[in-house]
Amino acid sequence: MNYQECIHYLEEEVGFGSVPGLERIQLLCEKLGNPEQKLPIIHIAGTNGKGSAVAMLTSILKEAGYRVGTYTSPHLERYNERFLVNGEEISDADFAEEITLMKETCEELAAEGKPVPTLFEIVTGAAFHYFSEQKVDVLILEVGLGGKYDATNVVPAPLLSLIMSISIDHTDFLGDTIEKIAAEKAGIIKKNCPVVLYSQDDIVYNIIKDVADRMDAPFYCLNDAEIDVASQTLEGTVFSVKNKSVSLENLELPLLGSYQISNCVAVLEACNVLSKRGLNLTEAAIRQGLKNAHWFGRMEICGRDPLVILDGAHNADGIAQLAKSLSVYFKDKKVTLILGVLGDKEYHKMAEYILPYADSVILTEPHSERKLDVFSLARSISNHNGTIYTEKEIEDAYEKALSVTSAEGIILCCGSLYMIGAMRSYITSKNR
Repeated sequence: MNYQECIHYLEEEVGFGSVPGLERIQLLCEKLGNPEQKLPIIHIAGTNGKGSAVAMLTSILKEAGYRVGTYTSPHLERYNERFLVNGEEISDADFAEEITLMKETCEELAAEGKPVPTLFEIVTGAAFHYFSEQKVDVLILEVGLGGKYDATNVVPAPLLSLIMSISIDHTDFLGDTIEKIAAEKAGIIKKNCPVVLYSQDDIVYNIIKDVADRMDAPFYCLNDAEIDVASQTLEGTVFSVKNKSVSLENLELPLLGSYQISNCVAVLEACNVLSKRGLNLTEAAIRQGLKNAHWFGRMEICGRDPLVILDGAHNADGIAQLAKSLSVYFKDKKVTLILGVLGDKEYHKMAEYILPYADSVILTEPHSERKLDVFSLARSISNHNGTIYTEKEIEDAYEKALSVTSAEGIILCCGSLYMIGAMRSYITSKNR
């Protein structure tokens, strides 16, 4: 199959369904020779902050001289984004070769009367095989959904399990309480393999710590970090951090968002643990790696005059963190908000957090079967004091925002990764 045929196979023949369980990915990996067992892996879970942690760790390890594989999901614009080696996307030809191999392997499974993998399991199997073939020194592996039953959790003994911020999301799959969701995320903890936990509330901390203890997994969580922020601008953040295992001054982090400091503290502790596991991560590599880190779609500047910001916040906690950042970066600016959400999210709460910062709101619809239509979203925010527009098409929403925003204003797009992915593609093509 060529590249486009592979996309058709994945999206039209296989489809987007999700089925919990590890049996299918295990069978697929066995057919491939279990490449996941041959890779040194850093496994990252969490409701929010996973992608930023991936970006920071990738940059640090690359700076330290390692050949780094990175597997993330979902993509914003192309599947290739999910497969990176030292920051470079997989080629169309290599992607097609991997997916063709997966299709052939799935056909063998079906012929044997065995369950056929889902789309995400197929792409994950392709990732394990690709990164094994690429002989990466380390694979940074982002959980797709949850942890315990996620396809990435087929890895037997990671170098490190890193669990970032945990909050309510994907309740139809993970449970409707923070306790149930935390238990699902804790499912990536493996026996005798170290785990680093992002600073959490006691209820989450205790659940993760209990699982780590039962698995004899060395446990690290820093709740006592002293943070001193020297500057926080659109050029990035300069800050110092000190706790029992880390003491670094004037770190430079270009990733925007107040929440990135907490993400960075978790990453620094992860580096400390990885050093104990034999990786050579010098202070110089950490500093330069953080300075070079980038992550598309998270408070990403995609235009100026007016300033255009794309942010992938797509759940209540992520939107709340974004709202806090707006008060830091754009306190006296007029904001035009482009908002598109999925119907299975806590969109009432998301709107409650972000609308106070918006002068005008343009409602649109993500490219997803799970989208919330603009009319339902409009009814849910009808008490908003600002001007509300509805533009079903993402391109029309952006053009409307340009027409109602002054050169000194801000256009902020958020609410769904599907929406900002399509928005990013449109803005990129428009600016060519």
